[in-house]
Amino acid sequence: MHAPYTKFVPSPRPVLHLRDTFGRIADDLRISVTDRCNFRCVYCMPAAGLPWLARDEVLSFEEIVRVTRVLVDDCGVRTIRLTGGEPLVRRGIEELTAMIAAIDASLDIAMTTNGILLEEKAQALKSAGLKRLNVSLDT
Repeated sequence: MHAPYTKFVPSPRPVLHLRDTFGRIADDLRISVTDRCNFRCVYCMPAAGLPWLARDEVLSFEEIVRVTRVLVDDCGVRTIRLTGGEPLVRRGIEELTAMIAAIDASLDIAMTTNGILLEEKAQALKSAGLKRLNVSLDT
């Protein structure tokens, strides 16, 4: 039988897998890209409301990508879930999705959304590298 690879090349940096208290490898990353939302669901938003972060306190796309790259390259993260608040209200979310997808084409990029803005953004998100969607319903 012919082996598909002729030479093994070790990774220049070893992967330091993150493990939970049960020893399971944690290979997923949840990124809350905004604290803002276009809904006021009871389970997320108390009746008194919540203070919003100042825009300069929210991570920039470059900061998000930098942290994500380290966790992918050095810690073995393979699944990225974009959440919020409502991630679709973050300006340029399609661009951020593409920037994360450019780190490694095999990443499983997912998003949790309330779905209200999907009609206008779904195709661009798919083109940017989003592979899965979870639509959260306030029931």
